[in-house]
Amino acid sequence: QEQLVESGGGLVQAGGSLNLSCAGSGRTFYAMGWFRQAPGSKREFVAAISWSGANTDYANSVEGRFTISRDNAKNTVYLQMNSLKPEDTAVYYCAGSLQYYTISSNSRGYDTWGQGTQVTVSS
Repeated sequence: QEQLVESGGGLVQAGGSLNLSCAGSGRTFYAMGWFRQAPGSKREFVAAISWSGANTDYANSVEGRFTISRDNAKNTVYLQMNSLKPEDTAVYYCAGSLQYYTISSNSRGYDTWGQGTQVTVSS
């Protein structure tokens, strides 16, 4: 059974950094992405990366601060988060596509989701 498992969340002060990991198992995931959901808000797109890693996309709110990368040998995607702000506080979800190579900022572009990892940024 296909599965995605996130790790690396936690509590950090504003201006700090965290590195999230998402390990896939069961099958190869092609396009992969990160989404987040804050309390009382809808799930929103954060970043995505193509199968080759050559194409990436970021939400405007994280551009220049977050970096998405992947290691296909490990079927793992990473999200390096720098200069964190209190408004980055959310549950972060990893998403993977078993069908599509191209990236998408729409959650419907992904068919497999992780359980989420909490990121809390204190001011």
